[in-house]
Amino acid sequence: MPVDVEALYRRYGPMVLRRCRQLLQDEQGALDAMQETFLKVLRHRKRLEARYPSSLLYRIATNTCLNILRKQKSGPVVSGCDLLAFIASSCDTEKTIWVRDLLHRIFMNEKASTKEIAVMYYIDGMTYEEVAEEVGLSVSGVRKRIKMLKQRVKGLQEVIS
Repeated sequence: MPVDVEALYRRYGPMVLRRCRQLLQDEQGALDAMQETFLKVLRHRKRLEARYPSSLLYRIATNTCLNILRKQKSGPVVSGCDLLAFIASSCDTEKTIWVRDLLHRIFMNEKASTKEIAVMYYIDGMTYEEVAEEVGLSVSGVRKRIKMLKQRVKGLQEVIS
């Protein structure tokens, strides 16, 4: 069954715009990225499944914004988003490989939703309650996943040091 893009836009448009603003730190760029996100959904609506629409839109918006940041890699780095901008715009192959390996180690064996939880919590600055509502988990479920990630990162820091 094809995705109802208009219904998704009405319900999740503000969430997508908030995500784009967070990543791009530019109002016009965020509006363009939001539009591009829904255009992608519209283009592929027959192939997409609407089981987890907020997660799907979040991922598409994130990828759209990261692509924009990559294209602007020689542009100014936005404050408050330095790590993300660094990751997105890194043209240093060694750093890119190191960051990719680190992220792989942190998230290996984790559910895809755990990555989304981490982005919402650490990058977007959402509260446990907001993240729980977005991903459809309980607040304690979100806390457990963040706690497990912290433990994994702490373990990796000990190995790296």
